[in-house]
Amino acid sequence: MLIEHLAYDLTLQPGGHLEPTDTSLVEAAVRELTEETGMDPRQVSVVSPTPVYVEYGKVPARPEKDEPEHYHLDIGYAFTTVRDDVGRIQESEVTGAGWYPLEVAERLVGHRIRRAVTAPA
Repeated sequence: MLIEHLAYDLTLQPGGHLEPTDTSLVEAAVRELTEETGMDPRQVSVVSPTPVYVEYGKVPARPEKDEPEHYHLDIGYAFTTVRDDVGRIQESEVTGAGWYPLEVAERLVGHRIRRAVTAPA
């Protein structure tokens, strides 16, 4: 599942920032996934509580949000679902969401997608 990110005009995996109400990184990942894609959180299961990737990288400035260039620590998890329905997307952040073949997703997002798909349970 990938999203079309509104602010960066890129195809990415769902994700976002921790919120004060999040009690764990996995909880934050599920919240962001379901907020952005409209998927039912009751239909989403984490493959493993261990992240499938941890990456550190530069994020460009977004003057319209008064955000300077900064760095992110991205922590990715793999999830499964019994229903692959995309629901109502979070239009303030996402212009679309959908399932992509692995080869296409890997070309769009990079090698971390294959790591997520092949993560041990």
